[in-house]
Amino acid sequence: MEDHATANVRVDGAPAEATLGGGLLRWRGAAGCRGAADRSLSLEGDVLGVEARGKEVVVRAFVAASAGGKRCRRDFVFEMADGEGAAAALGERLGRCLDSFGTCGRPKRLFIFVNPFGGKKCAKKIYETEIRPLFEAVGVSITMQETQYQGHAREVASSLDLAKYDGIVCVSGDGVLVEVVNGILQRTDWEEAIMMPIGVVPAGTGNGMAKSLLHAASETYSVSNAVFAIIKGHTQSLDVCTILQGEKKFFSVLLMTWGLVADIDIESEKYRWMGSARFDFYAVLRIMNLRKYCGSIQFVPAPGYEAYGEPVEQVDNCIVECQEQNGKCHLSSYPGPSDGFKGSDWRFVHGPFVAVWINNVPWAAEDIMAAPEAKFSDGYMDAVIVRDCPKADLLALLMKMSDGSYVKSPYVTYLKVRSFQLSPGQLVENPKRGGIIDVDGEVIARGEGTYGKNQHQDVMAYGPPIQLTVHQALATVYCPSKLR
Repeated sequence: MEDHATANVRVDGAPAEATLGGGLLRWRGAAGCRGAADRSLSLEGDVLGVEARGKEVVVRAFVAASAGGKRCRRDFVFEMADGEGAAAALGERLGRCLDSFGTCGRPKRLFIFVNPFGGKKCAKKIYETEIRPLFEAVGVSITMQETQYQGHAREVASSLDLAKYDGIVCVSGDGVLVEVVNGILQRTDWEEAIMMPIGVVPAGTGNGMAKSLLHAASETYSVSNAVFAIIKGHTQSLDVCTILQGEKKFFSVLLMTWGLVADIDIESEKYRWMGSARFDFYAVLRIMNLRKYCGSIQFVPAPGYEAYGEPVEQVDNCIVECQEQNGKCHLSSYPGPSDGFKGSDWRFVHGPFVAVWINNVPWAAEDIMAAPEAKFSDGYMDAVIVRDCPKADLLALLMKMSDGSYVKSPYVTYLKVRSFQLSPGQLVENPKRGGIIDVDGEVIARGEGTYGKNQHQDVMAYGPPIQLTVHQALATVYCPSKLR
């Protein structure tokens, strides 16, 4: 069957004419037959995979019952009037068309992490009932690994034989994605390994990356749409942030919070029995007993954001430098203090602060648009800073986080930065107590007197400056097509 040529077939037993061309498989029932209306499948947007079986070609699809409706799995069977040879030729051609879509082609072999402990602890059930059947319909070879403890995915990713796979998939909240990126960047072959596409399927508490990717393509947020994005094989570059304090470093792909947002996220764990309502409950509690933190921030603003803050006369020695060689950022080199920016590029703001929030993607969770202007690979972080705000207005701000409109408040400073340094201090109300620094949902530093201080060994110390530097388009993630 050539482009724009027709062939006589039977579709689900009914006679029809079929046409393949322009990225569409179309068919129309014979005149006078029931269901004679035109039907079509987009090879890129609807088709999961194809299989030729004797005189039949089975097209496995993922289609919406109506415009904007929920998608469901369905198989369409085309019986070729010209026999097995025609069926084999159509199956081969459809397969080539499918492989032509996506930057790197559709993945054939995937390594999948499943976190059985995240969120409502349903990830394994979601994998078995919703995820694995879709990959099997395409003929993807799967190696599945359940994570057994915090840090397990990082350990596996740091030594995984990546030559055996076309991509890595994280069935979890955002935590496993962060572990995988950190594991890959620990490898001696990290420059090659970090090019491996990583897919994210939401199955945890925080699903900011999956939400950001699907929303950017105007796709409904769902497990099945996230899986379909991986199957189609489209990829998107993603900025990665180095977080450094002395010799200690951590890689972030989502966000860093300090102050109100971090306190709500981490301290509300004591109310986990309340489910997701714990965040709303604890947010009100924290606002009624509002905390402000001493400290300071320094940053290099993106073009157009130079008006905020005061010039820095001398940059602290903890600022890192990202050396550029052949257009690549070499993460193993930290000879700085200048980070490639002149001292005049830096600006500072002193506290006290209510909240400091640094974001790499638009959505912090599936219902919180923290940074509406954030892009996946623009080389900037989006900073949200609240220094002072009446309690009533602050409560109103929290109510507007679902669509990102809170950033328009006069109490919120929103700017893009190229590099950022946080020097966290103590509570204004209690100088003996510090705060919490939360990176991608995990605490990296806690001050004295904070929740969980004596139960956890943190990556970094609270008090000394912590530096964030953007490495533009360093990682690669699977994404839906046509990101806006």
